[in-house]
Amino acid sequence: MNSGLEIRASRPDEAGLVFTLLHELAVYEKLDAPAFFELTPEIVARDFYGETQKVHADLAFWDGQPAGVCLWYGTYASFRAAPGVFLEDLYVRESYRGKGIGKAFFAHLARLAAAGGARRVEWTVLDWNESAIGFYRGMGAAPNAGWTHYRLQGEALKALAEA
Repeated sequence: MNSGLEIRASRPDEAGLVFTLLHELAVYEKLDAPAFFELTPEIVARDFYGETQKVHADLAFWDGQPAGVCLWYGTYASFRAAPGVFLEDLYVRESYRGKGIGKAFFAHLARLAAAGGARRVEWTVLDWNESAIGFYRGMGAAPNAGWTHYRLQGEALKALAEA
């Protein structure tokens, strides 16, 4: 691990920092318009901590300064009969890129996954994000061939729920 790097679970008093980093990621991914970005610091405080925790937010600090965030949650692979980890978001601030933080986040997740008996860590990537795709392939990750990611949301979700 890099000497200036610390990765740890975020604390409830860091909900504002987690929100800020996720908003920076949304800006980078061009998803910060209100139609896409509905997260608030209050929602982070509600959903990321305590008895109603829905997702884990881990933070990276470089020489004590906030450098990135990693959001993940547990999954279960029925056919494999094993738990897994889904990486929802990983973001490293531009000024900290190239220092090994992204790879350290993945190593951190791999350790958490292995400790919990998980057999895989999965995530999605925007098809235009060539630098991320190259980074993932460089770690030995591969696309999940034969599977297409679908989403039911908005009016379609509401209509189906009311059917």
